[in-house]
Amino acid sequence: MSEPGDLTRRRKYRRRRIVVFSTLAVLLSGAFYVTNALVAPVPATAAVAERSITIAQPTAQLAWPNAGGSAVTVIGYPGIAAAQGTTASVPIASMTKTITALVILDKKPIAAGTEGASIKLTAADVNILSQVVSLGGSWAPVVAGTTLTEKQALEAMLVPSANNYAISLANWAYGSMPAYLTAADTWLAKHHLTGTRVADASGFNPQSVSTTTDLIEIGKMVLAEPTLASIVSTAQDTLPSAGTIKNTNALLGTDGVDGIKTGSTSQAGYCLMFSAKITVGTQPITVLGAVVGAPTMDALFASVSALIASVKNGFHEVDVTQPGQIFGTYTTKWGAMSKLVAKSTTTMLVWSDTPITSSVVTQPVQLGKAGDTVGSVTFTLGTKTVSTPLTLKTTLKDPGFWWRVAHPGG
Repeated sequence: MSEPGDLTRRRKYRRRRIVVFSTLAVLLSGAFYVTNALVAPVPATAAVAERSITIAQPTAQLAWPNAGGSAVTVIGYPGIAAAQGTTASVPIASMTKTITALVILDKKPIAAGTEGASIKLTAADVNILSQVVSLGGSWAPVVAGTTLTEKQALEAMLVPSANNYAISLANWAYGSMPAYLTAADTWLAKHHLTGTRVADASGFNPQSVSTTTDLIEIGKMVLAEPTLASIVSTAQDTLPSAGTIKNTNALLGTDGVDGIKTGSTSQAGYCLMFSAKITVGTQPITVLGAVVGAPTMDALFASVSALIASVKNGFHEVDVTQPGQIFGTYTTKWGAMSKLVAKSTTTMLVWSDTPITSSVVTQPVQLGKAGDTVGSVTFTLGTKTVSTPLTLKTTLKDPGFWWRVAHPGG
């Protein structure tokens, strides 16, 4: 039998073990809790974006010519197209030669790095010259037996605006004038130039007509054809047979003008299909336009210069972001905060009062250092968009021991 004292000691021992193991269990549980709380990921925070902004500029005031009709656009800005004055199909005089050149190249293309086929002038071309001179049309000399490249012949047609070279080239490419006119009609229909009709290759015939908006589309095709773009910007050249030729476009080299084609007859008045490369701020743009029916050549050139200047003044180089500009805020559950800011300056070239809209995209953030990229802002101007990164302005620090312990799992 056990003594009473032994029984008491065993009971005390059991109680001590229970206390010790219970305490140890509590300590282990606490350690486990704290460890898990410290290593658990903190909750991600989404940015609250500032409201979307819309940037608008003053409306452009274009300096339209007082007579005839005009149209203007800017290459690469499809939303920029304006017209004033007559919208009817009217005689376009020697601007018809741009159509002739495009239709000829449709049949006889010039490969890159070459000047195209060789063309030998004949007595028939001399006779064409005589006919053009007798009618009072513009011309350039022809010597039978002389050989020109296709590019040189196109220069003789477009630079001094020689009617006889327009006729000779059309006959060379298509075999006869009726065949050329049939091809030209097909070409015009293919390109949906419904306001344009051609009755000859030179534009001397007043039934060769177009609209200012069609002329804009024709001008785009001229500038897109490397050979023609080079020719229409040529102020002067020397060619076999034709000798020294000078461009009838007196605006070349002025106000950024680098083309395209003049035209004048009693029925058409004074006309110009023009292109100009100008710079707004740091950005180059190409203005393309057409003016028909000016009363004099001086009035034509003065009105075109004024129109180009007004187009330039209608553009604005706008800083849509600047370094440090705020686009949102991150605020964590533990009270840390950082602004969402633009990393750099972003510039857009804006025409007239075309609005710029913005949209912000961000990613959820747990912790982050100042300068970390966490989103972007995209600006939209018509069909153009530009994006710039957004970064944290200040560091989003770890919440620390006590917050983690007090908020297990966030």
